[in-house]
Amino acid sequence: MNATGTTGTAGAPRSDFGSRLKQAVTGDSGTPLVFLGNFEVEEVWARGEHTLPRFSAASGSAVVNRMDEFALLLAGEGDHVVLKTAPDPDYLAYLRSLGLALPTLHVVAAQDSQRNVTQDVLADPALLERLRALAAQGARLLPHGVSVLEEELSRQTGLPLAGAGADLAKAVNSKIYSRRAADELGLRQPAGWTCENVDELAEALGHARDLIDQGRRTVVKEAFGVSGKGIVVLENKRWTERVLRMVRQSVERSGEPRIAFVVEEWVPHRGDLNYQFTVGRDQQVHFDFVKRAVTENGVHKGHRFPAHLTDGQLVAVHDAAQALGKRLAADGYTGVVGVDALLDDADGIWPVLEINARNNMSTYQVRLQEHLVGTGRVALARHYPVRLDRPLGFARLRELLGDLVLPGPGGSGLLVNNFATVNAGSGVNPGEPFDGRLYGILVAASAAELTALDEGITARLVAEGVSNAR
Repeated sequence: MNATGTTGTAGAPRSDFGSRLKQAVTGDSGTPLVFLGNFEVEEVWARGEHTLPRFSAASGSAVVNRMDEFALLLAGEGDHVVLKTAPDPDYLAYLRSLGLALPTLHVVAAQDSQRNVTQDVLADPALLERLRALAAQGARLLPHGVSVLEEELSRQTGLPLAGAGADLAKAVNSKIYSRRAADELGLRQPAGWTCENVDELAEALGHARDLIDQGRRTVVKEAFGVSGKGIVVLENKRWTERVLRMVRQSVERSGEPRIAFVVEEWVPHRGDLNYQFTVGRDQQVHFDFVKRAVTENGVHKGHRFPAHLTDGQLVAVHDAAQALGKRLAADGYTGVVGVDALLDDADGIWPVLEINARNNMSTYQVRLQEHLVGTGRVALARHYPVRLDRPLGFARLRELLGDLVLPGPGGSGLLVNNFATVNAGSGVNPGEPFDGRLYGILVAASAAELTALDEGITARLVAEGVSNAR
């Protein structure tokens, strides 16, 4: 084993992830899958749950809903992808020029920017009928994550779910499950407490005040919070009192005494990690990869890979993945699992902060990494904010970026892996400028070249008036 991240053991994806995924979730690597990019499924899992109302915000944005296009590059030839709108033809031509075989696309008749793709499909009778035909041909439905909406889609179309059902997926995704599983398995995790009623929250916040007295930072998290939402850093004792008062009032108003929060110490660290494994129908656990996450103020921004971990650190990650995978398998879970972890200031691994019982952003990079990021090269998956006053076509974007666009396998440049998010806000408020995101994977021969490429893209977008980022 080495520490470069260029082998399966060291954290890079094994070859042909698509076939392994199908084998894991269906038992047959030849099963056609219908992919559905219902991002931030946590919003559905969290319905009916108590939240932190003064600090949390529902996403539901046009940009997030257009992240559905990521599924285009996870599926392979012979598979199917359902999208809110048809991709830019020039973007599809670019992907094909890179040697990528694309799936069959199915587009909803009338998308609503404030609905996710599942909701759009459920409102499209003609598309539902086409999906029924795929079910008759043996296809299975593989969403980003499974909620009651995807179960309803499965019921209406006859497409069996490839993986766990909604109740189990929600239960496993809860941060309460993560903490309890780590405790049971003896995996290192921050000091913390699970809270399923107000009395437990009051006790946990009392422990938080003790940590604050010792100069240690603490946070309270919603069990189903996502992307930096549903989390409050407890700056001082007054904040603990404020949170308790708000949750208590919410419980009294609703008459629902059950809550779902965790309170835990915020561990000083110098690196955020994300690793993925797949739990098969045969209960076998397959380690997929580990990457170094790029975050800003607790919000996920992208990934660097390889993760450049030592042999000992890699062993700790692999051992945690196997232990967690076996625990999930025992509960009946099947499918992709992503785990957030930390690398502390002393280079120690904290192997489980939370478990994500769904696809992850890094899941959608695997096929591209297999085909376009060669051995010994480095990559950065990230997004660039854009600000537009009219829709931008892919051909025009490629013209603006010029030689900064990845020309093909073995080259250096930006590989765009979601173009729909660039123009997602167009038409939401007609006649007004709109925000979007350009998602991509930067590939280079060295870390220095990668940094220069990243800075060059940002500068080019700003110079061309496409972005006001600095």
